[in-house]
Amino acid sequence: MLAAWTLYPTIGSVNTAYSEEKKSVPNIVLVMADDMGWGQTGYYNHPVLKTPNLDAMAANGLRFDRFYAGAPVCSPTRASVLTGRSNMRTGVESHGYALRLQEKTVAQALKAAGYSTGHFGKWHLDGYRGPGVPILADDPYSPGVFGFDEWLSVTNFFDYDPILSRKGEFEEFQGDSSEIVVAEALKFINKQARAGQPSFTVIWYGTPHSPFKAAAEDVAAFQNLDKESRNHYGELVAMDRSLGTLRAGLKKAGIAENTLLWFCSDNGGLPKITPDTVGGLRGNKGTVYEGGLRVPCVIEWPAGISKSRVTEFPACTMDIFPTIAELLDLPKNVFLEPVDGMSLTKLFEQDFSQREKPIGFQCLGNSALLDNNHKIIYLGRNKKQPQPVIEYYNLEEDPHEDHNLYSADSKESQAMKQKLDRWIASVEKSIAGKDYLAGKVDPPTPEPRSWNETEEYQPYFKDWKDRWEYQSRFKN
Repeated sequence: MLAAWTLYPTIGSVNTAYSEEKKSVPNIVLVMADDMGWGQTGYYNHPVLKTPNLDAMAANGLRFDRFYAGAPVCSPTRASVLTGRSNMRTGVESHGYALRLQEKTVAQALKAAGYSTGHFGKWHLDGYRGPGVPILADDPYSPGVFGFDEWLSVTNFFDYDPILSRKGEFEEFQGDSSEIVVAEALKFINKQARAGQPSFTVIWYGTPHSPFKAAAEDVAAFQNLDKESRNHYGELVAMDRSLGTLRAGLKKAGIAENTLLWFCSDNGGLPKITPDTVGGLRGNKGTVYEGGLRVPCVIEWPAGISKSRVTEFPACTMDIFPTIAELLDLPKNVFLEPVDGMSLTKLFEQDFSQREKPIGFQCLGNSALLDNNHKIIYLGRNKKQPQPVIEYYNLEEDPHEDHNLYSADSKESQAMKQKLDRWIASVEKSIAGKDYLAGKVDPPTPEPRSWNETEEYQPYFKDWKDRWEYQSRFKN
């Protein structure tokens, strides 16, 4: 029997989540890498990369071997984390699309439940494209608009010696971006811990997204690789080190035992990086094959996950919000229906092999539906492919998606096609705004645009034209 008590009268009771002895609700930290592939971990015996801190998390928590990003590119997956919904429902079709203001987020839910909320790092949900720039104070799609009390954020990917925005105030930093945002997040976490306040912290790295720039000591082990790959892997070394700093900081603050720390990546690994980023899976970032969607994932929570374990249960970023909501016994109205994810809390105590709810994906004109080991893919028309293509795979027998089993005469593939068709029809209603009280999208979200082509950022061009990360935007 789970113990429960009232945290805030307007929210109701909060589950102690598997421990009668716990005296407080858990702190929650969500960490996400940017373009880290499924195969880029030490625990999968990567040929050159060591990730001792992520490995330690896995050895002390729950490691997912079949965890999926909500989409094969970044902004859509971030929308799925915040809402528990597939990206297309939220208006985030691809990278650089803004999250609709009518969506409900996990940050808003936890803020209403009495948590202090903070966002640190990459945002990429306010409609800007191009290298990350500091978010403006009056940005109508800033982290603050979607429930974050504190934020130190940039519009998109960021790297060495970044310039970040603290709720609209621009600040320059020196050093590796992963270490910087973890250090700043720990200041926020420590402040809340000292005040006895539960905290919800989102740390979204800019690593290992291009352009690649790593410290000399972090590329030392990769001298035999080409320059791009060398710096790419050097960034991952620093990112892993920052995870160690984060875990040590939680322990020093005295809250590690009851902090749910959830790590994953936003999409599959990159092509043209050697050694391979996706652990031999088919496809890379941008595709709906396993290599474009399956990502590393570990949850560490000593008070709630008492025994370390590896699970093959298929899970996804849409599951994050539902899992948190069930742990805290949040009311159903924190969600906007339909929700595509499901709670994973039962996995914290025992393993399950079958997922009751299929996982749907739609992005870049392609769709896929994963039902445990069965996967159907719809590839839309493009320049190289004049006609749509449908593919069906049994991942248990064919984990590398080599053998397309789709046939109009196959009962299994036709059953999966019907499931995919129904899911797509549901998504189409969401795209049209039928999930909202108004029955339409209101206000309309802005079209993606490059920040260097906007009036609002023009006053900063003179100061930024010599910054290394923005050189591609000021060539002419």
